[in-house]
Amino acid sequence: MRLYPAIELQNGRCVSLHRGRIEEPHVWHVDPVARARDYAAAGAEWLHVTDLDAVGGEGDNAELVEEIIRAAGIPVQVGGGIRSVERIDHWMDRGAGRVVVGTLAVTRPDLVKQAAKYHPDAVVLAVDVWQGTVTSHGWREASAFAPADFIAQFEGEPLAAIMVTDITADIDGVEEPLALVTELAGVARTPVIASGLVHSLDDIARLKYVPGVWGAVVGRPLLARDFTLDEALAMAAEPRGETAEFI
Repeated sequence: MRLYPAIELQNGRCVSLHRGRIEEPHVWHVDPVARARDYAAAGAEWLHVTDLDAVGGEGDNAELVEEIIRAAGIPVQVGGGIRSVERIDHWMDRGAGRVVVGTLAVTRPDLVKQAAKYHPDAVVLAVDVWQGTVTSHGWREASAFAPADFIAQFEGEPLAAIMVTDITADIDGVEEPLALVTELAGVARTPVIASGLVHSLDDIARLKYVPGVWGAVVGRPLLARDFTLDEALAMAAEPRGETAEFI
């Protein structure tokens, strides 16, 4: 299973969100570019970078994201406020390895399908879920879509991955959101990346046993030093056993 160390940016700083609340970030006093280099040096194969200012529509950190892309030395998956085909093209032209789209997929799925065909295996579909419903516009607006139905719209499209984030993971713990990721990975024909579910090394071990889950985004625990990236990568690389007790 591949791990994606995450860097979330707001006002030029590394932050983490609680319950998806952009207005209440936890600020980490680290250099985002240096942290990107550190993750690459530790063995990460990809980085995941989210521009939270662009998500909220209050400016952006575009220059900083571009600096991270240039400095990291590994592919960077970029998300946050990418709500047009032009913006997808912009980030691909700036060297992003992949772009993550969520709101655009809710409001104009036809454009996401168009972009996926133009940039095959480079567009990641973000499925952000709150209380069982897909959300958009920075997790503020609920759509009419159930997650499985939302994913079904894009079946057969050349997406790179589907990234599932259940905002309730910060409230109700891991078990219920893990069940959602398990369900969606079981019906999706595209590799699933779990986001927001890794709080400990045990969570990485659990996710490894979920069929269809090929990766996990890891952010806050690395910044909080709950475990190191070396430890996380080692856990992700360990061969799976025959069975898993939780399944």
